[in-house]
Amino acid sequence: MAERVESRVVTVLKQLYAEFGLPRLIIAGFLVSLFILAFILKMNIGMLVSDSLVRVGMNGILVLSMLYTLACGVGLNFGLAVGVIAGLVGAVTSMNFDLPGFTGFFAAIAIAVPIAVALGWLYAELLERVKGQEMMVGTYVGYSIVAGMCIFWVAAPYTNPAMIFPLGGAGLRTTLTLDRTWAKVLNDFLAFRIGGLSIPTGLLLFFALFCVASWLFFRSKAGHAMRMVGANPAYAQSSGINVRGIRRLGVILSTVLGAIGIIVYAQSYGFVQLYTAPLNVAFPAVASILIGGASLQRATVGHVVLGAILFHTLLTIALPVTQTALSGTDISEIARMIMSNGMILYALTRAERR
Repeated sequence: MAERVESRVVTVLKQLYAEFGLPRLIIAGFLVSLFILAFILKMNIGMLVSDSLVRVGMNGILVLSMLYTLACGVGLNFGLAVGVIAGLVGAVTSMNFDLPGFTGFFAAIAIAVPIAVALGWLYAELLERVKGQEMMVGTYVGYSIVAGMCIFWVAAPYTNPAMIFPLGGAGLRTTLTLDRTWAKVLNDFLAFRIGGLSIPTGLLLFFALFCVASWLFFRSKAGHAMRMVGANPAYAQSSGINVRGIRRLGVILSTVLGAIGIIVYAQSYGFVQLYTAPLNVAFPAVASILIGGASLQRATVGHVVLGAILFHTLLTIALPVTQTALSGTDISEIARMIMSNGMILYALTRAERR
């Protein structure tokens, strides 16, 4: 009897190992070791966990945007900056009218979504013309639109004195504060504390809402069609599915989520950053979903959630723990660059195919 139970436990552990994968086990183990080290160093564990929850929530929708392009066969959306630009236009337009609280937040989304749909459609049409090279072309598209929008930010007809350069009275500032409008509206909504742990309830619920919506979408007829197009376009076309239309839908949905994601990020961060700030916004999102276990062949909402937790928690925890452990030496920026870019490099070169 004991041998049978032991054999069953071993089988279950092997299945969990096969599903979770060695790389994620290593990252999770490293994360646990950092928490143990933080406890030994008598750091505020509650504050570290609170910061991690905020970071996961504020980046989660950006990671989720990768799911749709992977599902429809376009690959990783390295042109995420297209959606981010739409979100930034919505954000600064809402700020220009000094709309406060949730009114300003949802106004920014309402303005950004139609712009994201239009840009996503154009972006999808471009990707249709470069089949097989979508990820490389998407990278250049993202860089190009960020550079081009630098001209727009300088020439944009916004008039709010808190947003424009004081000298000359024209052009948006590089960094705009949201204190007067809708900073942390999601973070503070239904937020509560448990001892030293602060839970940003509204932020996590907003991310969870989009995760559930995505989960339901991929169980709909359109979602199944998108999975089929991503897995086998020839078979999907022979089944009567509009392959081009489904791929276009995937790119548009990814672009829209990028626009909403950057607005959520900005309200949590408390600032809107313009000009070249969105230049590399796609890489952390790409790394997160790959570290979560997604591949070009298979990606799920679970991979999004797991990847966002592993990548952003590790990035949040590692810096203060490293700084405390090496007291007297300020290497926080060096450590941040090594850890963030190291994980991105690992994710992008991962040879796993599932």
